[in-house]
Amino acid sequence: MYTLLKQDGKARRGKFETVHGTFQTPCFMNVGTAAAIKGGISSIDLRDLKCQVELCNTYHLHVRPSDRVIKEMGGLHKFMNWNKPILTDSGGFQVFSLAKLRKIKEEGVYFNSHVDGRKIFMGPEESMQIQSNLASTIAMAFDECVENPASREYSKNSCDRTVRWLIRCKEEMERLNSLHDTINKKQLLFGINQGCTYEDLRIKHMEQIAALDLDGYAIGGLAVGEPTEEMYRIIDAVEPVMPKDKIRYLMGVGTPSNIIEAAARGIDLFDCVMPSRNARHGTVFTWSGIMHISNQRYETDPLPLDTECDCPTCRNFSRAYIRHLFKAGEQLAGRLTVTHNLYFYNTLMEKIRDAIDAGNFETFRAKYSSLLGEHI
Repeated sequence: MYTLLKQDGKARRGKFETVHGTFQTPCFMNVGTAAAIKGGISSIDLRDLKCQVELCNTYHLHVRPSDRVIKEMGGLHKFMNWNKPILTDSGGFQVFSLAKLRKIKEEGVYFNSHVDGRKIFMGPEESMQIQSNLASTIAMAFDECVENPASREYSKNSCDRTVRWLIRCKEEMERLNSLHDTINKKQLLFGINQGCTYEDLRIKHMEQIAALDLDGYAIGGLAVGEPTEEMYRIIDAVEPVMPKDKIRYLMGVGTPSNIIEAAARGIDLFDCVMPSRNARHGTVFTWSGIMHISNQRYETDPLPLDTECDCPTCRNFSRAYIRHLFKAGEQLAGRLTVTHNLYFYNTLMEKIRDAIDAGNFETFRAKYSSLLGEHI
């Protein structure tokens, strides 16, 4: 259940209570697609990195080790030894982005696995069944992710189908949560708003899914290559019709600046692979901007990655050492930078929450929104 605690402009400060504990919003979910953060970060590590929620992926876990295996192991929380909330993405995005051969029909999507090519069918019911086996805290509805740009007609038809699929998701989840062998009988369901970059389609679709009284609502189909201004325009259009008393999730976003700007527009929840993916390639987020640690200038630099950071990496290792690890091809390089970037993102959310609490979010936004995107 979402509780709005305070507003500063459109920026919202809240909390979300679940069967696996309460998390504070705005919140960034750390992405562990296959039940692990890439870069060698364990669930134990995440507790020290201020992680509140972990995101795992339905499609990837269905392919391997399989949701049946995870159910047999007691569900995702036991499997990966994580006792806080987990959100599972429905698999819809992966079906549309990874499957080269796919056929979309009213019942669902037929496609080939990107791992071994085997034929898979996934529809609303199947997605809910897999997520129920995973026993995540929050399940995302199965939706159609439309390529951007897409024609208005295709986008409209896709929105209509996504509404029909959402109704099926809701009915199937209610059935699954009532079964005696379901691990998490209090699994929550979030619906996903689509409509490409057509404001009227987005607004109508949001109104339709809001009427279903779900546990939360996401804006999907953005941050897929469209200009940043387009993303903000769509958020501005959709936000007024999003339920005020429900948590709001912007999927797949983004940079620190994107997060600050979206929080300013009333978004509560975020996820992105960027902090871990960029870290593994030597790109580090700091309170002074973006650092490329492989640069020659850091060869003999004794300072930590960020002099304002107290993460385990910054407390213990120098820029010179981490640069050496990258140059030497050592796996520790990625682990140390991923540790820092995740801590940075989770601290960013903490600072956003504190700024809203103090009523000075606009001052924080003015100082950091552009600064955090600048390259050092």
